[in-house]
Amino acid sequence: MPAARPLPLSSRPLTNQQSAALSPVFAALSDPVRLRLFDLVRRAGSTGVCSCDLTEPLERSQPTISHHLKVLRDAGLVQARREGTWLWYSVVEESLSSVQSFILR
Repeated sequence: MPAARPLPLSSRPLTNQQSAALSPVFAALSDPVRLRLFDLVRRAGSTGVCSCDLTEPLERSQPTISHHLKVLRDAGLVQARREGTWLWYSVVEESLSSVQSFILR
């Protein structure tokens, strides 16, 4: 079976604007703790997960979890909603479409 021919380098290269938009997402997910944290939030579905429930599975303190969640929020990967004194996090589904289209193109 012949190998698939790669696209020519001039065929739809990533623009400066596209790379600037994608870079913070990949940077945020490049940390192993944040990648695991994002996975937990993603698995929680649209109802989200309370930040208080993320310390035990990751074996990290609440301030550490909060820091990593802020990085994920700044990258546009997760969103937060306040319920009483706690923040509930869920994935921003739209943020994944640009990453998916980049990876699969």
